[in-house]
Amino acid sequence: MQIGYKLASEGFGPKELVRQAVRAEEVGFDFVEMSDHYHPWLDTQGHSSFTWTVFGAIAARTDRIGLATGVTCPTVRYHPAIIAQAAATLAIVSDGRFTLGVGAGERLNEHVVGQGFPSVRGRHERLREALEIIRLLWQGGYQSYEGKHLHLEDARVFDLPDQPPVIAVAVSGPASVAIAAELGDGLFATEAKPELVEAYRSDGGSGPRYAEVPMAWAPDEQQAVRAAWETSRWAVTGWKVMAELPNPVNFDAASRTVTDDDIRQQFAVGPDPDTHVAAVQKFVDAGFDHLVLQNAGPDPDGFLDFYRDTLADRLRALG
Repeated sequence: MQIGYKLASEGFGPKELVRQAVRAEEVGFDFVEMSDHYHPWLDTQGHSSFTWTVFGAIAARTDRIGLATGVTCPTVRYHPAIIAQAAATLAIVSDGRFTLGVGAGERLNEHVVGQGFPSVRGRHERLREALEIIRLLWQGGYQSYEGKHLHLEDARVFDLPDQPPVIAVAVSGPASVAIAAELGDGLFATEAKPELVEAYRSDGGSGPRYAEVPMAWAPDEQQAVRAAWETSRWAVTGWKVMAELPNPVNFDAASRTVTDDDIRQQFAVGPDPDTHVAAVQKFVDAGFDHLVLQNAGPDPDGFLDFYRDTLADRLRALG
Protein backbone atom coordinates (compact mmCIF):
# COMPACT_ATOMS: atom_id res chain seq x y z
CA MET A 1 0.00 0.00 0.00
CA GLN A 2 1.15 3.54 -0.75
CA ILE A 3 0.02 6.64 1.14
CA GLY A 4 -0.27 10.04 -0.50
CA TYR A 5 -0.87 13.62 0.61
CA LYS A 6 -3.44 15.80 -1.15
CA LEU A 7 -2.11 19.22 -2.15
CA ALA A 8 -5.13 21.53 -1.98
CA SER A 9 -4.48 23.72 -5.01
CA GLU A 10 -7.76 25.53 -4.35
CA GLY A 11 -6.74 26.41 -0.79
CA PHE A 12 -3.10 27.47 -1.11
CA GLY A 13 -0.94 29.46 -3.49
CA PRO A 14 1.67 27.80 -5.73
CA LYS A 15 4.74 28.47 -3.59
CA GLU A 16 2.97 27.12 -0.52
CA LEU A 17 2.00 23.97 -2.44
CA VAL A 18 5.64 23.39 -3.34
CA ARG A 19 6.64 23.88 0.29
CA GLN A 20 4.02 21.40 1.48
CA ALA A 21 5.16 18.85 -1.09
CA VAL A 22 8.74 19.12 0.15
CA ARG A 23 7.53 18.61 3.73
CA ALA A 24 5.35 15.68 2.64
CA GLU A 25 8.47 13.99 1.29
CA GLU A 26 10.34 14.76 4.51
CA VAL A 27 7.67 13.19 6.76
CA GLY A 28 7.47 10.01 4.69
CA PHE A 29 4.55 10.21 2.27
CA ASP A 30 4.93 8.08 -0.86
CA PHE A 31 3.35 10.56 -3.26
CA VAL A 32 1.49 13.84 -3.52
CA GLU A 33 -1.68 14.31 -5.52
CA MET A 34 -3.12 17.60 -6.77
CA SER A 35 -6.30 18.47 -8.63
CA ASP A 36 -6.14 20.31 -11.95
CA HIS A 37 -8.72 23.10 -11.66
CA TYR A 38 -9.32 26.51 -13.20
CA HIS A 39 -11.54 27.70 -10.32
CA PRO A 40 -11.66 26.82 -6.62
CA TRP A 41 -14.84 25.19 -5.35
CA LEU A 42 -15.54 28.16 -3.07
CA ASP A 43 -14.33 31.77 -3.18
CA THR A 44 -13.22 31.40 0.44
CA GLN A 45 -10.58 28.92 -0.71
CA GLY A 46 -9.12 31.69 -2.82
CA HIS A 47 -6.61 29.90 -5.09
CA SER A 48 -6.30 27.79 -8.21
CA SER A 49 -2.84 27.92 -9.74
CA PHE A 50 -1.73 26.02 -12.84
CA THR A 51 -1.08 22.48 -11.66
CA TRP A 52 1.45 21.56 -14.34
CA THR A 53 3.73 24.47 -13.47
CA VAL A 54 3.53 23.68 -9.75
CA PHE A 55 4.34 20.03 -10.36
CA GLY A 56 7.41 20.99 -12.38
CA ALA A 57 8.65 23.04 -9.44
CA ILE A 58 7.90 20.17 -7.04
CA ALA A 59 9.81 17.73 -9.24
CA ALA A 60 12.84 20.03 -9.09
CA ARG A 61 12.65 20.40 -5.29
CA THR A 62 12.11 16.73 -4.38
CA ASP A 63 13.97 13.47 -4.96
CA ARG A 64 11.77 10.53 -4.07
CA ILE A 65 8.10 11.39 -3.72
CA GLY A 66 5.66 10.49 -6.50
CA LEU A 67 3.44 13.03 -8.25
CA ALA A 68 -0.12 12.46 -9.46
CA THR A 69 -2.85 14.62 -10.98
CA GLY A 70 -6.12 14.00 -9.21
CA VAL A 71 -7.52 14.52 -11.76
CA THR A 72 -7.05 16.20 -15.14
CA CYS A 73 -9.85 16.44 -17.70
CA PRO A 74 -8.15 15.97 -21.11
CA THR A 75 -11.14 16.78 -23.31
CA VAL A 76 -12.56 20.34 -23.09
CA ARG A 77 -10.27 22.92 -21.49
CA TYR A 78 -7.29 20.92 -22.78
CA HIS A 79 -6.88 18.93 -25.96
CA PRO A 80 -5.49 15.45 -25.19
CA ALA A 81 -2.46 16.19 -27.38
CA ILE A 82 -1.47 18.89 -24.89
CA ILE A 83 -1.92 16.53 -21.94
CA ALA A 84 0.10 13.84 -23.71
CA GLN A 85 2.95 16.33 -24.14
CA ALA A 86 2.67 17.76 -20.62
CA ALA A 87 2.59 14.33 -18.95
CA ALA A 88 5.51 13.07 -20.99
CA THR A 89 7.57 16.12 -20.06
CA LEU A 90 6.71 15.84 -16.37
CA ALA A 91 7.60 12.14 -16.40
CA ILE A 92 11.04 13.04 -17.75
CA VAL A 93 11.83 15.90 -15.37
CA SER A 94 10.59 13.86 -12.37
CA ASP A 95 12.63 10.78 -13.39
CA GLY A 96 9.54 8.64 -13.82
CA ARG A 97 7.72 9.68 -10.66
CA PHE A 98 4.56 10.98 -12.36
CA THR A 99 1.11 9.34 -12.57
CA LEU A 100 -1.48 10.87 -14.90
CA GLY A 101 -4.88 10.84 -13.20
CA VAL A 102 -7.66 11.67 -15.65
CA GLY A 103 -11.41 12.09 -15.47
CA ALA A 104 -14.47 13.31 -17.34
CA GLY A 105 -14.30 16.75 -15.68
CA GLU A 106 -16.59 19.24 -13.98
CA ARG A 107 -18.41 22.20 -15.47
CA LEU A 108 -16.68 24.39 -12.84
CA ASN A 109 -13.42 24.20 -14.78
CA GLU A 110 -14.31 23.21 -18.31
CA HIS A 111 -16.97 25.81 -19.18
CA VAL A 112 -14.41 28.63 -19.09
CA VAL A 113 -13.26 28.07 -22.68
CA GLY A 114 -16.76 28.73 -24.00
CA GLN A 115 -17.42 25.35 -25.63
CA GLY A 116 -20.16 24.26 -23.24
CA PHE A 117 -20.08 21.12 -21.12
CA PRO A 118 -21.16 17.75 -22.52
CA SER A 119 -23.73 15.30 -21.16
CA VAL A 120 -22.50 12.39 -19.04
CA ARG A 121 -22.53 10.11 -22.09
CA GLY A 122 -20.74 12.74 -24.14
CA ARG A 123 -18.12 13.16 -21.44
CA HIS A 124 -17.42 9.45 -21.39
CA GLU A 125 -17.20 9.30 -25.18
CA ARG A 126 -14.71 12.17 -25.17
CA LEU A 127 -12.66 10.64 -22.35
CA ARG A 128 -12.36 7.38 -24.27
CA GLU A 129 -11.20 9.24 -27.38
CA ALA A 130 -8.77 11.35 -25.36
CA LEU A 131 -7.11 8.28 -23.88
CA GLU A 132 -6.82 6.72 -27.31
CA ILE A 133 -5.10 9.89 -28.56
CA ILE A 134 -2.72 10.05 -25.59
CA ARG A 135 -1.76 6.40 -26.03
CA LEU A 136 -1.26 6.95 -29.74
CA LEU A 137 1.07 9.91 -29.21
CA TRP A 138 3.09 8.03 -26.60
CA GLN A 139 3.90 5.43 -29.24
CA GLY A 140 6.10 8.03 -30.91
CA GLY A 141 6.15 9.35 -34.44
CA TYR A 142 3.60 11.51 -36.23
CA GLN A 143 0.03 10.52 -35.49
CA SER A 144 -3.46 11.45 -36.68
CA TYR A 145 -6.86 10.54 -35.27
CA GLU A 146 -10.45 11.04 -36.38
CA GLY A 147 -12.99 10.54 -33.60
CA LYS A 148 -16.61 11.44 -33.11
CA HIS A 149 -15.64 14.40 -30.92
CA LEU A 150 -11.84 14.78 -30.97
CA HIS A 151 -9.33 14.99 -33.78
CA LEU A 152 -5.57 14.95 -34.19
CA GLU A 153 -3.61 16.00 -37.25
CA ASP A 154 0.05 15.11 -37.85
CA ALA A 155 1.09 15.52 -34.22
CA ARG A 156 4.22 14.16 -32.57
CA VAL A 157 5.46 14.35 -28.99
CA PHE A 158 9.22 14.59 -29.46
CA ASP A 159 10.31 14.21 -25.83
CA LEU A 160 9.04 10.88 -24.51
CA PRO A 161 10.12 9.12 -21.30
CA ASP A 162 11.59 5.60 -21.44
CA GLN A 163 8.38 4.36 -19.80
CA PRO A 164 5.06 6.19 -20.28
CA PRO A 165 3.32 7.44 -17.13
CA VAL A 166 0.74 5.28 -15.44
CA ILE A 167 -2.77 6.49 -16.31
CA ALA A 168 -5.32 6.27 -13.47
CA VAL A 169 -8.92 6.89 -14.59
CA ALA A 170 -11.45 8.47 -12.22
CA VAL A 171 -14.48 6.21 -11.76
CA SER A 172 -17.93 6.51 -10.22
CA GLY A 173 -19.95 3.80 -11.96
CA PRO A 174 -19.94 1.02 -14.59
CA ALA A 175 -19.28 3.25 -17.65
CA SER A 176 -16.18 4.92 -16.22
CA VAL A 177 -14.94 1.66 -14.67
CA ALA A 178 -15.06 0.03 -18.11
CA ILE A 179 -12.93 2.86 -19.53
CA ALA A 180 -10.43 2.50 -16.68
CA ALA A 181 -10.07 -1.23 -17.24
CA GLU A 182 -9.74 -0.96 -21.01
CA LEU A 183 -7.70 2.19 -21.57
CA GLY A 184 -6.18 3.03 -18.19
CA ASP A 185 -3.49 1.47 -16.02
CA GLY A 186 -5.40 2.01 -12.78
CA LEU A 187 -8.45 3.66 -11.29
CA PHE A 188 -9.14 6.68 -9.11
CA ALA A 189 -12.10 7.12 -6.78
CA THR A 190 -13.38 9.29 -3.95
CA GLU A 191 -15.75 6.82 -2.29
CA ALA A 192 -15.02 3.63 -0.33
CA LYS A 193 -17.20 1.49 -2.59
CA PRO A 194 -15.95 -2.09 -2.99
CA GLU A 195 -18.21 -2.53 -6.01
CA LEU A 196 -15.99 -0.12 -7.97
CA VAL A 197 -12.90 -2.23 -7.35
CA GLU A 198 -14.81 -5.46 -7.96
CA ALA A 199 -16.16 -4.17 -11.28
CA TYR A 200 -12.71 -2.94 -12.30
CA ARG A 201 -11.23 -6.37 -11.68
CA SER A 202 -14.15 -8.10 -13.40
CA ASP A 203 -13.54 -5.92 -16.48
CA GLY A 204 -9.90 -7.01 -16.55
CA GLY A 205 -8.29 -4.16 -14.61
CA SER A 206 -5.26 -5.05 -12.52
CA GLY A 207 -3.46 -1.76 -11.83
CA PRO A 208 -3.14 0.57 -8.84
CA ARG A 209 -6.35 1.69 -7.18
CA TYR A 210 -6.24 5.29 -5.94
CA ALA A 211 -8.75 6.81 -3.52
CA GLU A 212 -9.01 10.06 -1.56
CA VAL A 213 -9.75 9.80 2.16
CA PRO A 214 -11.44 12.98 3.51
CA MET A 215 -9.95 14.17 6.79
CA ALA A 216 -9.84 17.33 8.88
CA TRP A 217 -7.16 17.38 11.56
CA ALA A 218 -6.99 19.96 14.36
CA PRO A 219 -6.13 19.81 18.07
CA ASP A 220 -9.83 20.39 18.77
CA GLU A 221 -12.61 18.45 17.02
CA GLN A 222 -14.96 21.40 16.62
CA GLN A 223 -12.16 23.50 15.17
CA ALA A 224 -11.60 20.78 12.59
CA VAL A 225 -15.32 20.62 11.77
CA ARG A 226 -15.58 24.36 11.24
CA ALA A 227 -12.47 24.48 9.06
CA ALA A 228 -13.85 21.71 6.86
CA TRP A 229 -17.22 23.47 6.66
CA GLU A 230 -15.65 26.76 5.61
CA THR A 231 -13.47 25.36 2.82
CA SER A 232 -14.72 21.90 1.89
CA ARG A 233 -18.48 21.62 2.52
CA TRP A 234 -18.96 21.36 -1.26
CA ALA A 235 -17.70 17.75 -0.99
CA VAL A 236 -20.91 16.76 0.79
CA THR A 237 -23.08 17.67 -2.22
CA GLY A 238 -22.16 14.59 -4.28
CA TRP A 239 -20.98 14.19 -7.85
CA LYS A 240 -24.32 14.93 -9.53
CA VAL A 241 -23.98 18.44 -8.10
CA MET A 242 -20.20 18.73 -8.18
CA ALA A 243 -19.96 17.93 -11.89
CA GLU A 244 -22.62 20.39 -13.00
CA LEU A 245 -22.37 23.76 -11.21
CA PRO A 246 -20.39 26.44 -13.08
CA ASN A 247 -18.83 28.73 -10.47
CA PRO A 248 -17.78 28.98 -6.81
CA VAL A 249 -20.78 31.19 -6.00
CA ASN A 250 -23.07 28.33 -7.06
CA PHE A 251 -21.27 25.88 -4.78
CA ASP A 252 -21.52 28.37 -1.96
CA ALA A 253 -25.29 28.56 -2.42
CA ALA A 254 -25.72 24.81 -2.88
CA SER A 255 -23.76 23.94 0.25
CA ARG A 256 -25.08 26.57 2.68
CA THR A 257 -27.43 24.05 4.29
CA VAL A 258 -24.62 21.59 5.06
CA THR A 259 -24.47 21.05 8.83
CA ASP A 260 -21.68 20.19 11.22
CA ASP A 261 -23.11 16.69 11.47
CA ASP A 262 -22.91 16.36 7.68
CA ILE A 263 -19.21 17.23 7.92
CA ARG A 264 -18.67 14.65 10.65
CA GLN A 265 -20.30 11.99 8.48
CA GLN A 266 -18.13 12.84 5.46
CA PHE A 267 -14.77 13.62 7.12
CA ALA A 268 -12.63 12.03 9.80
CA VAL A 269 -12.34 15.04 12.11
CA GLY A 270 -10.31 16.05 15.14
CA PRO A 271 -7.14 14.90 16.91
CA ASP A 272 -8.00 11.26 17.68
CA PRO A 273 -5.83 8.96 15.53
CA ASP A 274 -8.36 6.13 15.88
CA THR A 275 -10.87 8.22 13.93
CA HIS A 276 -8.48 8.70 11.03
CA VAL A 277 -7.29 5.09 11.03
CA ALA A 278 -10.92 3.91 10.88
CA ALA A 279 -11.56 6.17 7.88
CA VAL A 280 -8.58 4.73 6.02
CA GLN A 281 -9.58 1.18 6.97
CA LYS A 282 -12.85 1.57 5.03
CA PHE A 283 -10.92 2.24 1.83
CA VAL A 284 -8.46 -0.60 2.48
CA ASP A 285 -11.40 -2.96 3.04
CA ALA A 286 -12.94 -1.73 -0.23
CA GLY A 287 -9.81 -2.80 -2.11
CA PHE A 288 -7.91 0.46 -2.65
CA ASP A 289 -4.12 0.39 -2.35
CA HIS A 290 -3.02 4.00 -3.07
CA LEU A 291 -4.69 6.14 -0.40
CA VAL A 292 -4.58 9.94 -0.53
CA LEU A 293 -5.05 11.72 2.80
CA GLN A 294 -7.08 14.86 2.04
CA ASN A 295 -6.79 17.19 5.03
CA ALA A 296 -9.38 19.97 5.25
CA GLY A 297 -8.17 21.08 8.67
CA PRO A 298 -6.77 24.54 9.37
CA ASP A 299 -3.10 23.62 9.94
CA PRO A 300 -1.27 21.69 7.18
CA ASP A 301 2.00 21.53 9.09
CA GLY A 302 0.24 20.24 12.18
CA PHE A 303 -1.35 17.52 10.04
CA LEU A 304 1.99 16.60 8.45
CA ASP A 305 3.56 16.29 11.92
CA PHE A 306 0.55 14.25 13.08
CA TYR A 307 1.05 11.89 10.15
CA ARG A 308 4.77 11.46 10.82
CA ASP A 309 4.51 11.04 14.58
CA THR A 310 1.21 9.21 15.02
CA LEU A 311 -0.49 7.98 11.85
CA ALA A 312 2.17 6.66 9.48
CA ASP A 313 3.06 3.38 11.19
CA ARG A 314 -0.55 2.58 12.01
CA LEU A 315 -1.74 3.20 8.46
CA ARG A 316 1.04 1.18 6.87
CA ALA A 317 0.15 -1.73 9.14
CA LEU A 318 -3.30 -1.78 7.52
CA GLY A 319 -1.83 -2.77 4.18
